[in-house]
Amino acid sequence: METKAALLVLAALSQDSRLRVFRVLVQAGPEGLAAGKIAELAAIAPSSLSFHLKELAHADLVESRQSGRFVIYTARFSTMNELIGYLTDNCCGGNPCGPVEANCTTPVRSTVEETHP
Repeated sequence: METKAALLVLAALSQDSRLRVFRVLVQAGPEGLAAGKIAELAAIAPSSLSFHLKELAHADLVESRQSGRFVIYTARFSTMNELIGYLTDNCCGGNPCGPVEANCTTPVRSTVEETHP
């Protein structure tokens, strides 16, 4: 991933609602979800969800497909993995980093705790 693409992805994820939408889609897996279910799970008004999905799609983080009368949205795991690769490319002096690596001084959190209003 190039720096410009990484910045686009990070900018899209740097907004609370879009980050929640993306996390919901990651949890849903490759099957994806219909917009109504995304709005419900992410606690976002359906009227603003399309704007957030458009921004995520522009950053290549979300794709959609027609399934009957529904549009199903899925996370683009390839883009997510490219971003993770970009962010960790030179991690720990070129050595693989992860929760079990002894040569990393920064602990890796296995879960993300979040609070929502």
